[in-house]
Amino acid sequence: MNKHQIEYANQTIEFEIERKKVKNVNLNIKPDMTIMVSASEKVPLNFIYDFVKSKGAWILKKVKTFESVQPYKQSEREYVSGESYKYLGKQYRLRVEITTEEERVKYYRGFIILMVRDSNNYARKATLMNDWFREKALKIFEKSLDKQYPLVQKYGIKRPKIDLRVMKARWGSALIDSNTILLNFELIKAPKHCIDYVVLHELIHFQFNDHKDSFYNMLFSLMPDWEKRKAILDDEIVREL
Repeated sequence: MNKHQIEYANQTIEFEIERKKVKNVNLNIKPDMTIMVSASEKVPLNFIYDFVKSKGAWILKKVKTFESVQPYKQSEREYVSGESYKYLGKQYRLRVEITTEEERVKYYRGFIILMVRDSNNYARKATLMNDWFREKALKIFEKSLDKQYPLVQKYGIKRPKIDLRVMKARWGSALIDSNTILLNFELIKAPKHCIDYVVLHELIHFQFNDHKDSFYNMLFSLMPDWEKRKAILDDEIVREL
């Protein structure tokens, strides 16, 4: 299925188009807030875009309703010494240290060290850890893009931007219209070679925005072991989420 987006009321609405034998253009929003549009091959793309935009107010209202009933997942983290964190495919122990200087997080000799002034300030510890992982994710994902982009550059694909988002059902998403690859923030838990697979997967979508034979033929030619990398993501990393 093809992924698309429109702008409505200063918000981006992402949706997927499924081409099948139907008489009308149908729009459906799933409980996970995925927006699906089904239409026959005869319906022009600009008509579908206009149709989705005409439903913009209803879509945003419906999405907001689903957001309000999403189960709240209480964090089990306490940010105390001894907690285990997965980072680039390996487990690391957290060490909390009191400091009178700058509060920060660093990696040192197999430990993730959280340096704070007040070890009882849960919110501050959570912010520092989240910011550190986000900073690391952006750097590592950009390096992966540096490595994978030359493989597809010869096909005339323009280098996209990288952005992060917490996603429940996918590791990445190629936003063709804005030339952006959205990557799941949780992907930082995966080994680098698995991150490379996700980045290349999304890059190929700028050439083939579907999962038909042409997409997989290109993926196999550029990364013959992609199935092994995907299996690690599905079998090992998903269990950590």
